[in-house]
Amino acid sequence: MNVKRIATVTSVLSIISGAIVGCTNTAPNDNTATNTDTNTATNVSVQTQDGGDAKKLQSVGVTLGDLSNPFFVLMGKGAEKEARKIGGDDVKVTVVSSGYDLNQQTNQIENFVAADTDIIILNAADSKGITPAVEKARQAGKIVIAVDTAISGEVDATVTTNNVQAGEVSCQYIVDRLKGKGNVVIVNGPPVASVIDRVSGCEKVLSKNPGIKVLSKDQNAEGSRDGGLRVMSDLLTTFPKIDAVFAINDPSGVGVDLAASQAKRKDFFIVGVDGAPEAIEAIASKNSLYAATATQDPRGMTQKAVEVGNNILHGKKPSNPNILIPVKLITRENVGTYKGW
Repeated sequence: MNVKRIATVTSVLSIISGAIVGCTNTAPNDNTATNTDTNTATNVSVQTQDGGDAKKLQSVGVTLGDLSNPFFVLMGKGAEKEARKIGGDDVKVTVVSSGYDLNQQTNQIENFVAADTDIIILNAADSKGITPAVEKARQAGKIVIAVDTAISGEVDATVTTNNVQAGEVSCQYIVDRLKGKGNVVIVNGPPVASVIDRVSGCEKVLSKNPGIKVLSKDQNAEGSRDGGLRVMSDLLTTFPKIDAVFAINDPSGVGVDLAASQAKRKDFFIVGVDGAPEAIEAIASKNSLYAATATQDPRGMTQKAVEVGNNILHGKKPSNPNILIPVKLITRENVGTYKGW
C-alpha cells in the first residue's frame, strides 16, 4: 500500500461519505446498549499532578485501522465530538486510516508530531510494530492514547473494550447452544492486542469443553468482509462438517455469512464482535446464520480517550491507565431491545 499524506479534516462527515464499503448503515444513532456506556468503564478516576498547566486543547490526531469499516468511522466521529466539546470549534481534528499498514501508520504518527498535535489517538495497525513510533512521539512530548487495542510499548493510557470478555461471552454462547459438543472454527484477524485477547477469551472457554473440537484458529481474515469471505470459502472446502464459527469482528463475520450463502451451507451458526448494523440486522432475521454479537461502543471509546488525553494535558493522570469498557451479548432473544451504535 502506498503511503498517503495525512488529510486534515475539520469534520469526520467527509470521511463518512467515503467510508461505506461493507456497511449498510453509516448514520447510526447515539444510543448504546446499557452496559457498553462509557459511564460503566472501570478505574477512570484521575489524580492531579503538580505542575499541570492550563494549556488549551488545540489539536487531536486520530489514526484508525480501516475507515471502510463503519466501526472506525464512528470512532473518528466520537473523537471529534469530544474534542469540540472540550475545546470548541477551533480545535483541529485530523482523522486518518492506516489501512492496517504499519509503515503508513508510522508516517501518520510522525506527521502528527511534526504538526505539534496535542493528543494522538492510536488504533494500532500492529501492536508490536508500532511501538518505536509511539516511543518517538512520547519523547517529543506528545500524549498518546491507545484505543480499541493495546500496544506492546508504553502509552499514556489505553481505552478498550474488555476484549477477553468479548471472546468469553461469545464462545460461551457457542458452547451452550452446541451443548458442549461440536466442530468450531475461529476466523482470526490482524496481529493486534484486541484480536489476540478475543481469541484468548474464546479459547479459554472452549478448552473447558472436551466435546468441542477447534478445526481452525489461525486464518487471518484481516477484520474485513472480503477477508471473511476469502478465509471461510477455503475453510468450507476443507471441512465438510462445521457447527459454529467465532469471527473476531462483525465485518469478517458478515463475510463468513456470505461465503456460506455462496456455498449453500447452512450447517453452522456465526457469532461475532462489534454490534455492527449489518450483524444486528442479520441476527434479527430468522433466515440468517448470524446468531449473536458481543457489542462495543466505538464512539464512547474515543470520547473517553480524548477526555483522558485532555486531563493528562492539564496534569491529571488516570488512577489506572488501562480503562476497560464491558460488553453485552446480543442474540435473537434480546436484539429487539438493542439500540445500536
